[in-house]
Amino acid sequence: MKGSSVKVGVITDQTGPLSFMGIANANVARMVIDDINAKGGLLGRQVELFLEDSETTDSVAAAKATKLVQQDQVDVILGGIYSSTRQAIKGPAVVQGKKLYIYPEQYEGQECDPLIFCTGPVPAQQVEPLIPWLMQETGAKKFYLPSGDYIWPHTMNRKVRQVVTDHGGEIVGEEYFPLDHADYGGTIDKIMSSGAQVVFNTIVPPGLTPFLAQLHDSGFAKRGGRIVCTYFDENFLNLVPAAQVEGLYSCLDYYHDVSDSFSKNLVGHYDTLYPGSAKFTAGSACSGLYRGLRLWEAAVKEAGSLDQGDVIKALDHARIAEGPGGPAEMVPGQHHVRMNMYLAQAYDGNFRIVKSLGVIDPKECVQGAG
Repeated sequence: MKGSSVKVGVITDQTGPLSFMGIANANVARMVIDDINAKGGLLGRQVELFLEDSETTDSVAAAKATKLVQQDQVDVILGGIYSSTRQAIKGPAVVQGKKLYIYPEQYEGQECDPLIFCTGPVPAQQVEPLIPWLMQETGAKKFYLPSGDYIWPHTMNRKVRQVVTDHGGEIVGEEYFPLDHADYGGTIDKIMSSGAQVVFNTIVPPGLTPFLAQLHDSGFAKRGGRIVCTYFDENFLNLVPAAQVEGLYSCLDYYHDVSDSFSKNLVGHYDTLYPGSAKFTAGSACSGLYRGLRLWEAAVKEAGSLDQGDVIKALDHARIAEGPGGPAEMVPGQHHVRMNMYLAQAYDGNFRIVKSLGVIDPKECVQGAG
């Protein structure tokens, strides 16, 4: 028998190296749930938020997922930033707990489970439009891939290699490092001696800041080199001096430079509620978390119940008419979202949109029967 409240579990990195992202996600969860409750809740019930800190540690994320399923008995779980964290949550939540799980971060794609829905961009929406545009715009042909050593960079780099070579370019180096690696001197020597014109970066915090500082000091940008980092957003711009990322290219579903009135009002409301450095941004999974909560809300309303099978059927084609960056809809059978995408470049510590790409399909795998 279900209790009197609808229970939503959100796991996010509120402490540890990703806390600048995780705190923003926690804020988004509070903001959306408070708004749903202010408008009467769901199915005539109030929505109760169970917010857990995964501490940027996968074993902690797994333990929190276990708690949400077994102790709190939530109706849905959302959250996770690193792909390894998604996998850590997936074990207890999905494999053992058979619980609906919504993953909000842009990631490498290929998650194909009947109980998992993904609400951030994937390579077909980031790498596929960005690389050909960059090569045509700048004439760049030689790419170097410094990378964190986990699932997202390995999978992203396979797609980068394919798209670069399909367009007549070459990968002149590809290296993988532990997430906390700090001395990139040898790699930067190789980047400079290889004639690389583009550094496609998938190093993540905490290794990111020393890498960017050392790359900047090498003079890579001064000689005309370009940095690409598809997850980079306004929260990341706060991590480093603006000069270190001047000209950096990114590709996401939302930037503060998006000017539609819904996005502006949404982020204005967020800034009023949560002033400070943890901004509402896309690479930090805020836009995907907002989208995930709203698509789930739409699915519950359509289902008319919290029966998980009915909610999943409705979520498979759920859509929202408004969201950060524009409307969004699940592609039936794919459990990924069709949405607007944008190319942006960093100038003076802000992102400017250099191209609105319009609505792009995720092109992810079609779900099996179960």
